[in-house]
Amino acid sequence: MKVFGLTGWSGSGKTALIVRLIPALTARGLRVSTVKHAHKGFDIDHPGKDSHNHRMAGATEVLVSSPRRWALMHELRDDEPELTLPDLMAKLSPVDLLLIEGFKREPHEKIEVWRAEVGKPLIAAEDPRIVAVASDGPVPDSPVPVLNLNDADAVAAFVVARCGLGG
Repeated sequence: MKVFGLTGWSGSGKTALIVRLIPALTARGLRVSTVKHAHKGFDIDHPGKDSHNHRMAGATEVLVSSPRRWALMHELRDDEPELTLPDLMAKLSPVDLLLIEGFKREPHEKIEVWRAEVGKPLIAAEDPRIVAVASDGPVPDSPVPVLNLNDADAVAAFVVARCGLGG
């Protein structure tokens, strides 16, 4: 399974790019999965739902299944640490390409999503694991190639070539 990331400051457009990038990659016949890091807590179920009640009652894991999807929720209790990226990856089914959103300090190669209007410095200037920048405008002093943030097909072509996936 090839692994490639998208990183950047909050508000730069990482999620917007990834949701355009996935169809561009699957159109090439690739099976793609994603891992998204959330800095804050999140919930995929809600009060009043059976799965939520199971978790609130103290279940460590709750698996919800239907004819269309299944989801496994694992509650980190007490002082359990957040899982590392390799631990999370081990829980996934194999695919052609795993896209990682966030996890900017992990050692996989990444594209930095950068917009001048966010007002943050270019991470690529300090991180050799960033192999390109995707932006909607000029990127002053970029040490790596700059891709058009609005051209998902061009970004997909770069990722496919960089990961050696053909197509």
